[in-house]
Amino acid sequence: MKRIKIDYSKCTGCRHCETACSLKHYENIVSPQRSRIRVFLDEKNDLFFPVLAGPFSEAGCPYRKLEVFVNIGEKEYDACSLCRASCPRRPWFKEPDTEAALTCDFCGDPPDPHCVKVCISGALTFVEL
Repeated sequence: MKRIKIDYSKCTGCRHCETACSLKHYENIVSPQRSRIRVFLDEKNDLFFPVLAGPFSEAGCPYRKLEVFVNIGEKEYDACSLCRASCPRRPWFKEPDTEAALTCDFCGDPPDPHCVKVCISGALTFVEL
């Protein structure tokens, strides 16, 4: 089984992945709000974090109360900000016109993720698990 691997240390914040994703799923439309991958900026540390849209859940995450943190390099981040699930607490993985939940589908069957193809920094790779 293949998956998209993200190396946060390589992301430059170019957002080409967002553009490629929206163009793949919506013909002739470049719209990060329609993308199944989003690049978030940690302004304080000047770091970028690509996050893929995962499965949608009607319920808020039960782990949110645990205040789980992730270490990237020497910085610590709230795990919620890097989570790929679409949930009521995080509205950014919803189609803007219909509010339908967006989920990364690896650009079809067979999988051919366009975000990986356009990632010039090597932050996104398609790897076998």
